Amino acid sequence: MFTEIAKLMDKGEPVCITFENEGSGEEYDLLYCELITKARDGEVFLASSQRCPPGKYVLGVSEDKPDGYYLKSGRYVDKKTAANAASSLPRVNREYDHIKIEPLSNNNGHFDVMILYLIPEKAMRIVQAMAYNDGERLCIDTFGAASICGDCTALAYEKGIGLSYGCKGSRKHSGYSDNEIPIGIRFDKAEKIEKGLRNIPETRN
Repeated sequence: MFTEIAKLMDKGEPVCITFENEGSGEEYDLLYCELITKARDGEVFLASSQRCPPGKYVLGVSEDKPDGYYLKSGRYVDKKTAANAASSLPRVNREYDHIKIEPLSNNNGHFDVMILYLIPEKAMRIVQAMAYNDGERLCIDTFGAASICGDCTALAYEKGIGLSYGCKGSRKHSGYSDNEIPIGIRFDKAEKIEKGLRNIPETRN
């Protein structure tokens, strides 16, 4: 299952994210995006929390908006703008005990969101495979912050797909290539994309 999607990854595996209520998770002294990168290389995590302040808010672990964190980072012109940025973050709107983070090969056939890191040409094929099913344009919603947790997890879970250009934190700390674009896909959309990839023509045919 999802073999066509998996082929698009040049390095490592797609990472499956599942919000679970049974059992318990651990608090990790790593960023959420770092956990995703390690899962891409084969590791598995049951995470109840991680150390990124915006990630805690986006993933619903904390109610504290990261506007102060953003202001101190120098990414926004003033306090009001930093607060607006924090208020613009997508959030996971559901209750759960922990997040299971695992490579696709370890997954049992169901997940909430899949995260991939793709070169632009392969990201294009994801978009084309989406359009194969309905002929509609894909609207990209991003602003260079909270990329893996926000764009590729929370937003993807809400809207079905989240294509991001990364953020300072994830590109600095989690080690994916400057040439890669992270993408999050909800399970039902992944099923449609898999079908589309089997049917659309190859890029250079």
